[in-house]
Amino acid sequence: MPNSINIADNLSELFTIRDFLRFGASNFNAAKIYFGHGTDNAWDEAVALVLHALSLPHDINPNILDARLTYSERENILRLFLRRINERVPVPYLTHEAWFASLPFYVDERVLIPRSPFAEIIEKRFAPWADDLEVTRILDIGTGSACMAIACALAFPESLVDAVDLSNDALEVAKINVDKHNVRGQVRFLQSDVFSALPNEKYDIIISNPPYVGTEEMQTLPPEYAHEPRSALLSGEHGLDVVKKILQEAAQHLNSEGLLFVEVGNSEDILAEQFPEVPFLWLEFERGGGGVFMLTKEQLNFTGS
Repeated sequence: MPNSINIADNLSELFTIRDFLRFGASNFNAAKIYFGHGTDNAWDEAVALVLHALSLPHDINPNILDARLTYSERENILRLFLRRINERVPVPYLTHEAWFASLPFYVDERVLIPRSPFAEIIEKRFAPWADDLEVTRILDIGTGSACMAIACALAFPESLVDAVDLSNDALEVAKINVDKHNVRGQVRFLQSDVFSALPNEKYDIIISNPPYVGTEEMQTLPPEYAHEPRSALLSGEHGLDVVKKILQEAAQHLNSEGLLFVEVGNSEDILAEQFPEVPFLWLEFERGGGGVFMLTKEQLNFTGS
């Protein structure tokens, strides 16, 4: 894809933060880039990149928008815009920051970019389903950046959280975030293929945002997704290979009143079709999103897992 922004020409025409915000938003819209990795519009993408390049917080005084930028600052911003448009790199990989449950996380191309509706139910401490449950142990399967594990640790400061992932690269990123949020004493990391490294462990709550993209859907994803780890997206022909493992084994790892929460995204309908006997409770979210189900240990035993 040829460059749609000429750095030299535009460096002589753009001077203020406001100039670059408008210029970025216009070019992002013209390039028809895909929004869906933390933002849903061109303006927010431009804001994130400009403020990152200038090392400014998101709550800056609006008066600074008309401040003139140095040559090197202007050049840095335009180079970020170029990568966003020409390489289709999602903004969080350019800024190395993504937000989940109102918390900032370090991310790079070793992990998926956090964007799950799970944040809403973690912030509510899994109410109302866990209201009467004494939560002391939580398992996060496929932890990636550890955003869900860390959010759980902060929501349940009395709990211990196991965060597992098949990818050692992902676990290295997860450790960065555990240190960032000072929960090293609460969160334990293990390399594990679902429950393989946890033969005798039991939990009050198990959560997972596993790979759930099928082979056909994988071919239709926007180019931005090509920057994410393929193994964290693709899960067999119908996107259910990992989810099936979780359903088969979760009951063995839940305490008597334990709860399982799993995100399956667009695979919701086919999962329900393949397991018509399972009483999935599909959750609704005030802030949008879906494809997350809940099952109790008793319901999992009913499946014969």
